[in-house]
Amino acid sequence: MGCGCVESLPFRKPRTPNPEPRTPNPEPRTPNPEPRTLNPNGIIVLLILLFTIPLVAAGIAYVIRSNWARPMILPVVALAHLVMVVLALDQETIQIETGWLQLDPLGKIVLLSISILFFCCSLYAPGYLRLRQDRPNQVFCACLLILLGMMSLVAFTHHLGLMWVAIEATSLASAPLLFFNRTPHSLEAAWKYLLICSVGIALALLGSFFLAYSSLYSGLESTLLFDDLVKSAPQLSKPWLQAAFITLLVGYGTKMGLAPMHTWKPDAYGEAPGIVGALLAGGVTSCAFIAIFRVTTILNAAQESRFSSKILIGIGLLSMAVAAVFMVRQKDYKRMLAYSSIEHMGILVLGIGLGGPGIFGALLHLLNNAFAKGVLFLSSGNIHRAYGSKSTDQVRGALVRLPVSGALFLGGFIAITGSPPFGPFMSEFIIVRQAFQTGRFGVVGLMLVLLLVIFIGMGNTVLAIVQGTPGPAGVPGNFHDTPQTVFPIILLFLLVLGLGVFLPSPLANLLNEAAFYLEGHP
Repeated sequence: MGCGCVESLPFRKPRTPNPEPRTPNPEPRTPNPEPRTLNPNGIIVLLILLFTIPLVAAGIAYVIRSNWARPMILPVVALAHLVMVVLALDQETIQIETGWLQLDPLGKIVLLSISILFFCCSLYAPGYLRLRQDRPNQVFCACLLILLGMMSLVAFTHHLGLMWVAIEATSLASAPLLFFNRTPHSLEAAWKYLLICSVGIALALLGSFFLAYSSLYSGLESTLLFDDLVKSAPQLSKPWLQAAFITLLVGYGTKMGLAPMHTWKPDAYGEAPGIVGALLAGGVTSCAFIAIFRVTTILNAAQESRFSSKILIGIGLLSMAVAAVFMVRQKDYKRMLAYSSIEHMGILVLGIGLGGPGIFGALLHLLNNAFAKGVLFLSSGNIHRAYGSKSTDQVRGALVRLPVSGALFLGGFIAITGSPPFGPFMSEFIIVRQAFQTGRFGVVGLMLVLLLVIFIGMGNTVLAIVQGTPGPAGVPGNFHDTPQTVFPIILLFLLVLGLGVFLPSPLANLLNEAAFYLEGHP
């Protein structure tokens, strides 16, 4: 990517053939201020299809009797979804007249991340489920498709209540996926996930009420539409607005897995199949993240960015610290990936808290984290199938037994720890640079120390897995790499590598527009 990514800072309009001359103090300009009005019926249909097609397909998958044919629905629906997302990216800001549904630059980024990740996971699913003929996949396939539909709805809803419903639906769809292995530990993980996330989502609902009341208290019309709240933000009641932000941050931060609300993650990720772990770490957490983004936008528009910034930076560093502590001497490599997810959720909110180019870095890191987590969870699922264990005491020599999966797992570790030339290196570099430029040297020092500790702790576990001489096969059938179980991982690996080498101009412009939006200029 070189210097191109560093130069693509927020608050800049996409380049045009005849750019306007710059002035010393230009007025803030809204990228794409007017929604595209061409063929509005087609736009409405496109938005509705993005979440209804997966839901209809879930019903079809549930009634299909063949355990072998059912998983083939997943890649078909995922491909159709990805094509529609690509079509949506070519549009200007897409908005339905009521304002409830709107696909803005931020939603496009999250939707693109979710769609690509789900597509790769859907290519992996048929091969994986053929190896799991001992388990019926009727509920599994249906819940995966429901999850796709609800994540898509979260990406482009602009109504706080509808977003809350969609995020809660992702929890309900994810719980049966966690119980797929039907073991006592997976049952415990599913119940813990439901219980803790339900408490968090209840707090998010309370925060939504606080946010609506902040406008009612100031004599304004009560509303839960984000755009209306941003426009009236300077007039909102500051105490109620601050209370809403804290409550919503705790509520959606629980779903996101920020410390100290992260306690469901190690068990859930530790017991989830690799495909489910990838979608939780790279998809569901992004949905909670977009909710926090949008609420932060309201505070920025209300000139309360100093209040939100301190909290976001603090909770971001705390999440990284918790991950660093529990990742040292971690023998369970799936739980290790859970703590890695906690770390990167902390990096994301840290980027928002720093503001400016830090927001650009956080948005880029959202994509990098999703693809890198896909590599790690899917390759770790292959390793688990081959050895029948999640502990480094039994898993050795993965590079010998599973040359491709072992190499991808090692490459995923290098990528997710922010090593060049992978994407996370550049997004983390942008965030660190913003901390330097704003004079937060203590934040920079602590962040770099925690990244070093995490690199050493995670590296100790990963190297123990991939090196050495493999022991006897841990499961019947002596699982080996197959094209169906490694090709999707290679695709994700190439994506996270590509984002570190080159950032396409359309994507850079989209990131710029989203960062500008999050500064309170919808």
